[in-house]
Amino acid sequence: QAQLVESGGGLVQAGGSLRLSCAPSGRTFGSYNMGWFRRGPGQERVFVAALRWTGSETYYADTVKGRFTISWDNAKNLVYLQMNNLKPEDTAVYYCAASKRVGLTAESGDYEKWGQGTQVTVSS
Repeated sequence: QAQLVESGGGLVQAGGSLRLSCAPSGRTFGSYNMGWFRRGPGQERVFVAALRWTGSETYYADTVKGRFTISWDNAKNLVYLQMNNLKPEDTAVYYCAASKRVGLTAESGDYEKWGQGTQVTVSS
């Protein structure tokens, strides 16, 4: 059973925007650092973005830097991934993940909790 639940995926035209949300299944996020990963068609899962649990630090893959923003909504107990200027190569299943590692990390093995993913499709 997934410990995190993603939502907000869908079909969008190139240049458009989507906002993904991630909620804990049951408990709050606590002091977990959060990350987003994605797996494109026929590809391996890769890092997209990470956020320190305090909200004080973020880390992005070069492929999304300047277009995607990861953030907390503490009032709603959600983590967001705002995706702007989407490109067809952003088409993937997007996964939310949580890590107790002290520093922000792009390594999927450092994340203990995962969601089941949400599909994002960008048409050209």
